Amino acid sequence: MDEVALTERLVAFDTSSPEGLRRAAEFVGGWLESRDIKAEQIESKGLPVTMAEVGPRDAPTLVLHGHVDVVPGDREMFTPRRDGDRLYGRGTYDMKGALAVMLLVLHDLREQETVRVRLGIVSDEESEEEDNRGSDALVGHGFIGDFAITGEPTNLQVGVQAKGVLAMRMEIKGRSAHGATPWLGDNAVVKAVQVFRAIESLPFARQSSALFDRPSINLGRIWGGDALNKVPDNCVMDVDIRFLPEQDPEEVMAQVKGLPDTRILTTFRRPPAVVEPESPFVQGLCQATSPHHPEHVMSVGRDGASDAVSFLNAGVPAVEFGPVGDGHHGPEEWVSVTSLRGYRQALADFVRDFPGLIPA
Repeated sequence: MDEVALTERLVAFDTSSPEGLRRAAEFVGGWLESRDIKAEQIESKGLPVTMAEVGPRDAPTLVLHGHVDVVPGDREMFTPRRDGDRLYGRGTYDMKGALAVMLLVLHDLREQETVRVRLGIVSDEESEEEDNRGSDALVGHGFIGDFAITGEPTNLQVGVQAKGVLAMRMEIKGRSAHGATPWLGDNAVVKAVQVFRAIESLPFARQSSALFDRPSINLGRIWGGDALNKVPDNCVMDVDIRFLPEQDPEEVMAQVKGLPDTRILTTFRRPPAVVEPESPFVQGLCQATSPHHPEHVMSVGRDGASDAVSFLNAGVPAVEFGPVGDGHHGPEEWVSVTSLRGYRQALADFVRDFPGLIPA
């Protein structure tokens, strides 16, 4: 099975639901076992976590890491389609294409005797749960190594930084009145939008860094009002803030708390991910990728949060590195077929010249 066929097989599972996640995990476990690669599956919050490895146990160790879950999509998104070099479908780019390649790389390297290559697959990377995440369960199970690569979308660049997450559920208060005389009330829904615009103008929102133009701020959900003919006096909205690695989330929250008629109900946090660009692992991965990239391979920052944090918290340097594509979480998500092949070769070449083999 080649990169495209395996990606298509994974995309066909609607892994935005627990049932689809379990079916996909069964397929992955069976795929590995049928190729004489022993797979172990545990659960984290009722969802499957898959682990497999090849190579000597006492050798320098590379951890490949990915997630099989996706955000919800229309039914047709789970029927992959190809147009030239682009393979379309939910999860092709984020990150079933990378996951397919990682499975194939594990198979490709099963006979080599110099590097221990481990593959860990979680089912909750896209979730809004803060604690007991699948990647933390992997690390808690001792699934670590000398270096970790998580296959998030990077367009064959090496992601050495990822923004942190400070998501907030906020309550905005107004004053009710009859819908026929809205000027006598204070519409909480309208005010919520104004609060969101005010968040976009706070001092933290205008900061930048070497790898990022600005923090990311998204109004993800909003609901309020209980009658058509009544001015709503209460509104709740979820705001997703991705702050820069240099920023303090407590300071960000303090600025938001200073807005009038606004109360923070709950928060969801994930710390930023940072690894040194000068790391021999990062440099080695850039070198291994260069022959397969049409442009210069370099260290980059990623706007999304990263499960690489779980490995970094355990003292394992970790980066994000994935194939070329676009449109993740959108209606036209795609991955480059050519880049899947280059991605496979780059990972294999990286293992061949793994920095852990170089004497200190």
